[in-house]
Amino acid sequence: MDSFAAQRERMVGRQVAGRGVHDERVLEAMRTVPRELFVDEAMRPHAYEDTPLPIEAGQTISQPYIVGLMLGAAALGPADRVLEVGAGSGYAAAVMSRIVREVYAVERHAELAALALYRLRSLGYGNVEIRIGDGSGGWPEVGPFDAILAAAGAPVVPDRLRRQLAVGGRLVLPVGESRDRQRLLKITRQGEHRWSEEALGDVRFVPLVGEHGWRDDAPVSDVRRQPVRAGKPQPRGDIPSLLATAMDPLPAIDDPAFGRLYDRFADARVVLLGEASHGTSEFYRARAAITRRLVEEHGFRIVAVEADWPDAAVIDREVRGLPRRPSGPPPFQRFPAWMWRNLEVAGFVGWLRDWNLRQAPDDRVRFSGLDLYSLNGSIRAVVDYLDRVDPEAAAVARKRYGCLAPWADDPARYGHMALTRGFPLCEQAVTDMLRDLLDKRLQYSGEDGDHFLDAAQNARLVRDAESYYRAMYYGSAESWNLRDTHMFETLQHLLAAGGDGARAVVWAHNSHIGDARHTDMGRERGELNIGQLCREAFGADAVLLGFGTHAGTVAAASDWDAPMQVMRVNPSRPGSVERLFHDTGLPQSLLDMRDGGGGDDDARAALRPDRLERYIGVVYRPDTERWSHYAASSLSRQFDGWTWFDQTTAVTPLGAARAAGVPDTWPFGV
Repeated sequence: MDSFAAQRERMVGRQVAGRGVHDERVLEAMRTVPRELFVDEAMRPHAYEDTPLPIEAGQTISQPYIVGLMLGAAALGPADRVLEVGAGSGYAAAVMSRIVREVYAVERHAELAALALYRLRSLGYGNVEIRIGDGSGGWPEVGPFDAILAAAGAPVVPDRLRRQLAVGGRLVLPVGESRDRQRLLKITRQGEHRWSEEALGDVRFVPLVGEHGWRDDAPVSDVRRQPVRAGKPQPRGDIPSLLATAMDPLPAIDDPAFGRLYDRFADARVVLLGEASHGTSEFYRARAAITRRLVEEHGFRIVAVEADWPDAAVIDREVRGLPRRPSGPPPFQRFPAWMWRNLEVAGFVGWLRDWNLRQAPDDRVRFSGLDLYSLNGSIRAVVDYLDRVDPEAAAVARKRYGCLAPWADDPARYGHMALTRGFPLCEQAVTDMLRDLLDKRLQYSGEDGDHFLDAAQNARLVRDAESYYRAMYYGSAESWNLRDTHMFETLQHLLAAGGDGARAVVWAHNSHIGDARHTDMGRERGELNIGQLCREAFGADAVLLGFGTHAGTVAAASDWDAPMQVMRVNPSRPGSVERLFHDTGLPQSLLDMRDGGGGDDDARAALRPDRLERYIGVVYRPDTERWSHYAASSLSRQFDGWTWFDQTTAVTPLGAARAAGVPDTWPFGV
C-alpha cells in the first residue's frame, strides 16, 4: 500500500485545488506522482507540506501550490510538447509527463540532471528528455513548443524563449527587477509577431542564470549542452556512456592480465592503493594482484599498510624469513581484527613469503605498518630492544614510559586526563626518549640496522600516539592530521631505509590515499591525508588509485568495538560517483584519470565537479548512510585512477573477528 497516498490527496485538495487550481489534468497528475521520491530520504516526511524544500546543489523543490498554479496556467493538453527551464528535482517534469506527449527539460546543474533522470527512469516516465546546459536560451533544436515553463526568475521575458513558442503556445515564468522577488507572468503567442501577457501574482524564485537571464560568474557545467534521455538508455550521450567508453574492462582478479593493466602506473615511486571499505574481498584481492605485479616486474620492495607497526612487524619477520620474537601476543588481535586477520590478506602474505624466500636477503620485500594505535606494543618493543643493546638506556626508557603506564591499555583515557588537568602529562618524556634513541643511531644501527629501524619507529609511534590521544579531545581534525602525518613520515622513513631508488606500495582506505584537498575533508574540516602529502612531496611520482563499488556485502561492525557482521551494502545513491559507474553497466573496470599521463580528457572533465562519494570503514550504518558514509569530492582531482567493482562481497575473517580496542575519532571508523 502507498503509505503517502493520503498525504498526497490532502496536498492536492487543500494546497492546490483549495487555492484555486481547477485543471483536472493537473490535479490528477499531482495525485499520481510520488513527490516523496523527488527529495532526499531525510526530507520525505515533509514532502507534502505547504512549503518549498531543499534539494541537492543548494536548490529547492517548489511549493506544491506553485507547481499546480504554473501547470494550470500553461493549459496543458495530451498532444502538447513542453519545455521546462530548470528541471531541478524532476518533480514538475514528472507531473507534466502524465499530461502531455513530450517533455524537454534543461538543467544547469549536472548533479540535479543526473538525479532527475534516475527518478524519472525508475518511475517509468519515458517521455521526458533532459540535458545539461544554459536553460535561459531554451532548446531551439527541438522547438517550437506548445508550452514553456521556467522554474527560475528572469530580469525580463527572454525573447529567445518567446520565439520558441508555437502560435497559440503559452510561456509561464517569473519576471522581476530583483533576483529574489518577481511576478509570475503568462505569455501567449497570438501570431508570428504578437504576444499577450497576463500577470498571475507575486512569487519568489531562484534567479534564472545564463546568457538570456541574470549573469553569474559560476560556470554552467563542466559538461555543457549534454543530452540525457530519461527511460531511454540506448542513445545516452551522458556521463555513464562517456565513462564506459573511457574505461578498460578488467578480467578476473586471478588472471595475470589483471595486474598487467596497472603497468601504466609502475613508473611512480609510490603507488597508493585505496579501498572504499575495510571489509570487502575484491578490494583486498585486487590490491594483492596489483602489488604482486609491481613487486615481480617493476622492483617495488616496500608494502606499507594502514596497520599498526608492531603488528605488521610480526608479519614482516615472517615474510622475510627473520627470527621470530620470543614473546608477545599474535598480531592483529585488537578491534577491528578482521581488517587484517582475513583469508584474503593471508593469501597475499603466503605469496609474499614464498617470493621473498627465493630472493637474496637484501632484495626481499618489507611489510610494514603505518598507523599509530599500538601504544602499549610500541613501548614494549622499544624497551625490549634497549634491553638487548643498551641496558642503561632501557632503564631510562622504563622510567620515562612509566608516565604512560597507567593508560597503556586504554590510551584514550590518557587523552582525557591530559585535557582535564590542563597540560600534556607525558609529552616531554616520550619526546626525550625518541631524541636519545636517534642521537645514538650510529652506535645502535651499526650493531643491527634493521632492528634499530624497528625500535626508532616504535619510539616515534609512542611520541605521535601521545599527541594523537591528547588531540582526540580537542577535535577530530587535529587528531586526524596527526595520524596521517605520522603515516606519511613513517613511509618516508621506510623509503630512506630502503636506499636510493626504493619504491613503495601503500594500502589504505580511500579517505587516506585520495588527495584531501579535493574533498569535504580538506575544504570543510581542514583535514589532510597521506595522499595529499605524497603528492606534495613526490609530485607525479606518487600515484593515487581509488576503489569503488555499487552494492553487495561487507564485513563491518555497527559501532566501534561491536561484533563484526556481514552486512548488506545499500545500492549507491542517485547522483553519487558510484551510481555513475554503476550506470555504465560494466561489472569491473579501470579508469585512468591522470592529466597528461594517458587518462581520458573527457572522462576526467566529467568527473571534476563535486559529487557524493561513499566511504565505509570498519563501522557501517546503512540506516544513516547518506549522512554517515557519503561526502562530496571531485573524483578526478582526488585520484589518478579508479578501480570499479559493481558487486562486491565481504572478506572472510580468520579466527575471532573481534577483540578489545580503542576508539577512533574519524566518523566513518577508518
